[in-house]
Amino acid sequence: MVNRARRTRSFALAAGLTRAGITGLRAKAPGGRGRWERTNYAGRTVELYAGPAAAVGAAVGAGRVRPVAGFAVLAAGLCGAYDDVAGAGDDRRGFRDHLLALRDGEITSETVKLFGISAAGLVAGALLKERAVDKVLAGVVIAGAAHFVNLVDVRPGRAAAAVLALGAPGLLRSGPGAELAAATTGAAAAVLPDDIGERAMLGDTGAHALGAALGTAVVAGNTRAGLLAHAAALVAAAVYGEKVTEAARAWGGRV
Repeated sequence: MVNRARRTRSFALAAGLTRAGITGLRAKAPGGRGRWERTNYAGRTVELYAGPAAAVGAAVGAGRVRPVAGFAVLAAGLCGAYDDVAGAGDDRRGFRDHLLALRDGEITSETVKLFGISAAGLVAGALLKERAVDKVLAGVVIAGAAHFVNLVDVRPGRAAAAVLALGAPGLLRSGPGAELAAATTGAAAAVLPDDIGERAMLGDTGAHALGAALGTAVVAGNTRAGLLAHAAALVAAAVYGEKVTEAARAWGGRV
């Protein structure tokens, strides 16, 4: 009963803060509404309020359980926000293009995001686990999960639905892993209706933050064997990123 109550509080806190954030940003629209609007794949105008709101909601919910988890989520969201702003209009996709640009002396927003989220993941992993191998694996899982969720954020509802599906099994655990899974799924559930209804989009800000939150839940709820399995799967997803994105785009047809 105690574990259930803690999970419920974590879910409700993250969901409530996310919805409040969306409402507050929509009412104030800092910098003007044009700054918070984008055109989606279908040519519809959508809002960007959901991304920062989900990042803050997930970060506060995760930070309540493990402060360093909140740090990882917030750092991933900030790196994503930087790319949302500085990388707008950059048509290059995938690590290869941006690492080639780095080799030629150009530091792209994607490169900043890549190294920033990786560093935050490694810091969080180092503080969430005790043994050196586990620390590294944890860092890979947190950064890899942030990247994976962004890979599938190519159609309405894909990223939030993926976070809900992948985070749900963690709710069956006990301890910090379950509470972190609850905070993650709470934030994702709060943005799903607007996202799938094509009224809002997560952008890199929300996708990376929710992914990092999912990663912290996996790290807190798994031993080395579980970390190794998740790390291997996430590295494979990164290597075959284009195929993962294509599968997400085709999943469920248009919606």
